[in-house]
Amino acid sequence: MEKVALITGCSSGIGDATARSLLHEEWTVVATARNTEDLEGLADAGCETAELDVTKPAQCTNVVDDVVERHGRLDCLVNNAGYAQLGPLEDVPTRELHRQFDVNVYGPHRLIRAALPHMREREDGTIVNVSSVSGRVATPGMGVYNGSKFALEGMSDALRGEVSDYGIDVAVVEPGPVETNFTDRAEAEIGGLDRSGAYEQLYAFFEDASAVNGVGAVPPEAVAEVITEAAVSPDPRSRYPVGRAGRFGVAARFLPDRWLDAAYALVRRFSR
Repeated sequence: MEKVALITGCSSGIGDATARSLLHEEWTVVATARNTEDLEGLADAGCETAELDVTKPAQCTNVVDDVVERHGRLDCLVNNAGYAQLGPLEDVPTRELHRQFDVNVYGPHRLIRAALPHMREREDGTIVNVSSVSGRVATPGMGVYNGSKFALEGMSDALRGEVSDYGIDVAVVEPGPVETNFTDRAEAEIGGLDRSGAYEQLYAFFEDASAVNGVGAVPPEAVAEVITEAAVSPDPRSRYPVGRAGRFGVAARFLPDRWLDAAYALVRRFSR
């Protein structure tokens, strides 16, 4: 019997590439997004598709239950849906902080809670949470996004120990910059802030698309390949940094805070 994966955030980028990658592995793939019209290409490729807004609790539960009812199993949940709210912490309203966590943290939590009873019953399953290098090292102007990904990393670490006795694996995938429309969304989010006027140099830095996307960005297919590796492995690693920038960024968490602060100050100085 084919294994079954449920993937969130499949309208483009990493989610789309992951759905196609798992299809290539001959899995049954249920690709989801808020707008199913964005999934037509995946449907044509052979995916099942479903509408899913991860901020809607009932919809999260219903989608998972529907997958299990139709296929009798859920082998892998890939929590990929997410976005970045950039901006200095002072300038980001609390309502936007809540919205960031609603998608990047509460959304995965809703789906994990819906999936675990089914995985426990079969004593098998893998949960792959797509985090970021930003979930391991924080940078000025990204505190809200950092906070959401740090939270996802912490929940994943706790969950891994909680479910290991039930044959369930938890893996975190940590890309660096990725060549997707993630940058456009991030720029839109930062553009809607009511600026205090105290951080214009920081805004100028982030309004340069290269500052968000970064040198060394990898294609979404590279991230999808790593997610697939975690999904198909009988003993996945707890963490998978992706790309040179991702591996370097994750390693940076071991540097002393003073070194990191000095590095950020140097970047600001040369970006003036």
